Amino acid sequence: MRPNVLGGALAAFFLVALVGLAVANTAQNGQTGFPWWKDPKVVQELNLTADQSTRIDAVFRGVFPQLSQSKEELDRQEAELSRLLGINADEATVLRQVDKVEVVRGSLNKSRTLMLLHMRQILTPKQNVKFNAVFEQYRRDNPRQPGPPPPDTKGPPDPKGRQQPAR
Repeated sequence: MRPNVLGGALAAFFLVALVGLAVANTAQNGQTGFPWWKDPKVVQELNLTADQSTRIDAVFRGVFPQLSQSKEELDRQEAELSRLLGINADEATVLRQVDKVEVVRGSLNKSRTLMLLHMRQILTPKQNVKFNAVFEQYRRDNPRQPGPPPPDTKGPPDPKGRQQPAR
């Protein structure tokens, strides 16, 4: 990827993460989560105008009910998939449920992506560049937690704590 495309992709990821937090927090406690476009530090760093902040907020509030409803539906469909897997349902039934989950997930992702596009379109080119820098700083300040350790391919330790060859 070209550097500016990568930066744009990273900034979009940052927006997705922030909006995801907002959606999750609102769904859980009825609050609006983290509206970055109203955060004084971000507003100052991006030099957002009151009009831009209001317009970005309008984009979010216009899409939020759909995102929230889609997230609830995704949770229901995933719970049903988990239930089916837990009872060892037949393959055809599980595949039909996987299809339902992915349709809802795809719709949610499309709506969220369009919302993010509309938010970025409100920013000026200079603000988008600055947003990329803000995002990079956010990543440095909030490193992602590593996932679970990879499976042990050397086998279990022997009683003296040494690794035994895999069987």
